[in-house]
Amino acid sequence: MHEKEALVEYLAQNNLRLTRQREVILEGFLRADRHISAEELYEEIRKYEPSIGLATVYRTLNLFCECGLAAKRQFGDGQTRYDHVYDRRHYAHLICIRCKKITEFHSPEMEKFQVAIATSHRYKILSRKLELYGLCESCARAICEDCANPICEDCSRIEISF
Repeated sequence: MHEKEALVEYLAQNNLRLTRQREVILEGFLRADRHISAEELYEEIRKYEPSIGLATVYRTLNLFCECGLAAKRQFGDGQTRYDHVYDRRHYAHLICIRCKKITEFHSPEMEKFQVAIATSHRYKILSRKLELYGLCESCARAICEDCANPICEDCSRIEISF
């Protein structure tokens, strides 16, 4: 089942309609190649559908979260972003604390490790979220330009604050 079909099914189960506005917002959300905020999505959508308001974008993104198409993410910058999660593997995130770049990655080994940990503690995993905060290679080089090593453990000029 594709995202639109999943949304239509969810809407029908909840006596809601697939409106043109919801379709446009879904198309814009699925086109986004990054974790997108409601405001960023609104700015993209209003270029070709100016009648859609920001409140409608917020409500629709919340609807996408309810039906399993999206998930809200907080990456430490105070901004709520939405992640496309329908029919996808578990992804973890690397977040640069300097430039705010977010890199998704998938690791079957890490998934197996998480399951093994949960199993050893007789724990049932209901959801997962792994976020690693640090410096991307570009930012690490910019901070520590004298070092050949992109992530310099010894450099006292790297100040990390959250």
